[in-house]
Amino acid sequence: MAPKGSQRTVKKVVAENRKARFNYEIIDTYEAGLVLTGTEVKSLREGKANISESYATDEGGEIWLINSYLPEYLQANRFNHETRRRRKLLLSKREVNRLQGAVNREGMSLIPLRIYFNDRGRAKLELALGKGKKLHDKRETSKERDWNRQKNRLLKERG
Repeated sequence: MAPKGSQRTVKKVVAENRKARFNYEIIDTYEAGLVLTGTEVKSLREGKANISESYATDEGGEIWLINSYLPEYLQANRFNHETRRRRKLLLSKREVNRLQGAVNREGMSLIPLRIYFNDRGRAKLELALGKGKKLHDKRETSKERDWNRQKNRLLKERG
């Protein structure tokens, strides 16, 4: 058992949206809980989920995760879940209001970045508030990334 004052931050990442930081300028991130059924949790623990094509939307004062893929749990037989169903996100009322305002007034998007299990074993979603990048911004990002990679190679060679 860990000492009382120590912080354990063990996060087992299940699914990650790797293209999100390239396609969007991330303004702010939030941690949201997911409303899942039992077979969905078991399927997540197997680590085959996909959120690369998913997004979050505001409907009726609640935030929903749309188009996320959680494969069926093979041992569940007939009690399985739908693979691409809408899943409710658990956020505080203040966070929901802040996100609704940003999406409605400023035209921002809600992008899921990753699904992980926190140190208590709960499935969490890292949700980002961001603006879509233009083509020239994406080019600039890739140029900067390539330059950093090249610079690191040169520094490694020189010692």
